[in-house]
Amino acid sequence: MEFEPWMLLVFPLFFGMGWLAARIDIKQLLSESSVLPRSYFQGLNFLLNEQQDKAIEAFIEVVKVDPQTVELHFALGSLFRRRGEVDRALRMHLNLVERADLEEDKRQQALFELAQDYLKAGILDRAEELFKQLQDTPYARPALDFLLELYQKEKDWLKAIGVTQRLTEISGQPHSKEAAFFYCELAAAEIARKQTDAARAHLEQALEAHPQAARATMMLGEMESAAQRYADAIEIWKRIEQQNPQYLPLVAEHLLKAYRQSGHADTGIDLLQDYLAKYPSLDLMNVLFHAILQRDGAETAYRLVRDELQRNPTLLGLDKLLEARLLDIPGDRRADVEMVKKLVHQRTRSLAMYRCSNCGFKARQFYWHCPACHGWETYSPRRSEENGFTI
Repeated sequence: MEFEPWMLLVFPLFFGMGWLAARIDIKQLLSESSVLPRSYFQGLNFLLNEQQDKAIEAFIEVVKVDPQTVELHFALGSLFRRRGEVDRALRMHLNLVERADLEEDKRQQALFELAQDYLKAGILDRAEELFKQLQDTPYARPALDFLLELYQKEKDWLKAIGVTQRLTEISGQPHSKEAAFFYCELAAAEIARKQTDAARAHLEQALEAHPQAARATMMLGEMESAAQRYADAIEIWKRIEQQNPQYLPLVAEHLLKAYRQSGHADTGIDLLQDYLAKYPSLDLMNVLFHAILQRDGAETAYRLVRDELQRNPTLLGLDKLLEARLLDIPGDRRADVEMVKKLVHQRTRSLAMYRCSNCGFKARQFYWHCPACHGWETYSPRRSEENGFTI
């Protein structure tokens, strides 16, 4: 393309248009900035300097000067709630809800924030009422999540089950696992009241909702065992292998006791040995160790632990091996082995814990419901070392 003289006129034209656009933008920015109160810019400055308390006070002044700053109301209210200043959050959001000129979508947002304030403050009845009002709004799904949290706090398991069904309808994702746990909680309450028929009905509902609910199967077996129907208890507990074999160690001792009560202790030991061969577990090995020690003596029990340690080397297994060795070691060498066992045992205390996969909370007993993060079935039935966690 050849250069034409008229092209020299294009560059000044483009420059002039750019200068004019910049002047217009600057005027508009200055015009908008002059409308904002001085406190607004002071608040921004405090935020940039990480002075949150002063920033909040400055923004409150903005709200007083210009009540139309709806988004600033929301931001301040949420900030107050996160800081634990629930009373101030409540006042901020109540002020929005009571405004007659508030648009409907903003009013729904204000109701959602206010419901969270009530929940945080422990005023559960008002929180429940507001979350229910949001069922036919864009906030329906998060409102249901909060309702589920609320009903679990109140241990209102029937309402919690209803929420899981509604959540399934809205999201298209099944919440049957949570529902199964809520049925188990209902069953536990009925067992405490000695209402076994009602408890059994709830456990059957749990398995209908979630066929893999190992907890429900375990509880059904415990009920049969308590009624001295040991053969029925055994058959129920054996179903856990199809549901999730990781939970077999949790019923191993009960299973062996039921076999003993029914006069078939050897069959029970054989079954546990078969489980241990297929599903290595320190807890299974521990139950078997004591059973074989009682039936066959220290040497056989020692060989069981030694063979399992060779197959699955762990420090917890070594601790059990040293315990087995101490049962029949000569007195002149016993002190040395005891010293080694003491050192190993001290190092393995944290490895023998159960650990929540959600929050990492560790406990010596197994929980279906984490006491820290309140997650359901977040604990592995295997000890920390078996799951690869170190000291």
